[in-house]
Amino acid sequence: MKKVVTIGGGTGSFTLLSGLKKYPLNITAIVSMADDGGSTGRLRDELGVLPPGDVRQCLVALSNSSDILRKLMNYRFEKGGLKGHNFGNLFLSALEKITGKFSLGVEEATRILNVTHKVLPVSEEKMTLYIKLNNGKTIKGEKQLDHNKLVRKFGIKEIYLKPKVKAYEKAIKAIEKANFIIIGPGDHYGSILPNLLIRKISQAIQKSKAKVIYVCNLTNKKGQTEGFDLNDYVNFINEYVGKNRIDYVVYNIKKPAQKLIAKYEKIEGKNSLVTFDIDKYENRNYKVVKANILKKSNVVMNKNDAIKNTRSFIRHDSDKLAQVLVEIFNRNDRSIIKDII
Repeated sequence: MKKVVTIGGGTGSFTLLSGLKKYPLNITAIVSMADDGGSTGRLRDELGVLPPGDVRQCLVALSNSSDILRKLMNYRFEKGGLKGHNFGNLFLSALEKITGKFSLGVEEATRILNVTHKVLPVSEEKMTLYIKLNNGKTIKGEKQLDHNKLVRKFGIKEIYLKPKVKAYEKAIKAIEKANFIIIGPGDHYGSILPNLLIRKISQAIQKSKAKVIYVCNLTNKKGQTEGFDLNDYVNFINEYVGKNRIDYVVYNIKKPAQKLIAKYEKIEGKNSLVTFDIDKYENRNYKVVKANILKKSNVVMNKNDAIKNTRSFIRHDSDKLAQVLVEIFNRNDRSIIKDII
């Protein structure tokens, strides 16, 4: 059975894992611990726990339990002192307190939710993301990426962790043993790069014999990845890894409905869809896998989600994305892959 490691966080990892779990694979999801917004941020501040939100999404995606239990893990309270809080986040935070360790709490949740794969925090230490802007100002916290107007106005020069944190040992071992490593999709600065800022994670990817696949984002964000094309994303990932390690890039060729594009461009500016120009990058050392992996239906936001306005409504289709990835794993069926170049 192929050993697949995914690296990311948030909705991107949920989408990816929801499709991959339907195939006979040994999956380990490595999840960013930099999140400090919404319900997760409140729990970090009030209880001193590690951020449960992204791990919860991965557990729900991989769960084989009943629909009602999965819905319970995603339930958000509408009123009272718990308004905006997610039940699953409270559940994981309580397990951390009971077991004395976040990873032990996740292991208990894995059993309770009948998850046959692994979900691992990238670190068990407190991760705090710092964002240096092009105007020289530095702001603190991953939530600032979407909530601080200065990010959109001046753009990001660099991000870093302060203090530096140690990688979770089991995450390192999973990377070392992987046949395939999948990076993304997900928020570039908030969900993906924080994992690669941890030195031993990047080193493990460098040394791994696994094929590395990057699932390219569908859209760009103003002030963050504004104007990025496919190659810009790849260059960033390779730079943070410290070596040209990406072997394949999965790229969507299906355009969203024009009304969705117009809606998105009102928020993020013109030409927000990620592009790829084959003639522009003749000397690239990775293969681009082109396919229709766009989610057809509109994304319905939870009205009780405190950060719903920051979430993307143009997303990958879980099943289509998983099918393409499995075809890359096997390289013997190109039923929905339009081209590999």
